[in-house]
Amino acid sequence: MIKKRYILVILATIGLYLVLIMLGKSYINKTTSQQKAIYRSRMVPTVFVPGSGATNNRFDDMISELNKMHRKHSILKVEVSKNNKLTYSGGISSNDEHPFIVVGFENNLDGYDNIKQQAKWLDTAMHNLQLRYKFQRFNAVGHSNGGLNWTIFLEKYYSSEQFQMEKLLTIGTPYNFEESNFSNKTQMLKDLINERNLITSNLLVYNLAGTNTFEGDKIVPYESVEAGKFIFQKVAKHYTQVTVTGDDATHSDLPNNPEVIQYVADKLLRPKP
Repeated sequence: MIKKRYILVILATIGLYLVLIMLGKSYINKTTSQQKAIYRSRMVPTVFVPGSGATNNRFDDMISELNKMHRKHSILKVEVSKNNKLTYSGGISSNDEHPFIVVGFENNLDGYDNIKQQAKWLDTAMHNLQLRYKFQRFNAVGHSNGGLNWTIFLEKYYSSEQFQMEKLLTIGTPYNFEESNFSNKTQMLKDLINERNLITSNLLVYNLAGTNTFEGDKIVPYESVEAGKFIFQKVAKHYTQVTVTGDDATHSDLPNNPEVIQYVADKLLRPKP
């Protein structure tokens, strides 16, 4: 009787072992298939992140103008809730290799702690988007604190084995918050500088500043935007700072500024220089 039970236990163990092997093999095959699809994908979306207080409708006017300049591209919007739930609206056409994706957050408040949390939610969204649409390469645009979300994402969550961010374009991003003196580095700027070596070396970075007045764009000091050089210069493959002036160069107007829209089109929607 004992011997019979012993044999049954052995058979059950072997059976369980075989089931685990089959499940493991199935998982590996599925994962490998997904990785191949991602690697072979020709899709290179442009992913937009709005600033604090803005929804994922922030770039509607810019995208509308961009679609007038080029072949019309699909628009997908994603909102990440406080509990990591993703809500999708719009969609991506099967033949669209350069769709526009906008990622917004339910908690879109200002403040360093909120910005760090938003960067984490951005990582959640990017992983989910990759699983859905099987892309590896992408370009990124961030207005105001959206540029900070992307910068923290690059330093904390980005993996070159998983993604390939080709170009980052930030618009009116306050890398040193409200500080206009480079000597007074905020804790956030210090953190971003300390982690700068984690930024991918193949990245092309374009940092746009608005100057409606001598001080800046009436909200973000010009020097705060310019502080981006302490983060990206000599780390990214290429770093360019551009200044936009005029009545429509205020902080909230920058995403709708014709010069800014043209610059986005030239740098992100056309072949590499």
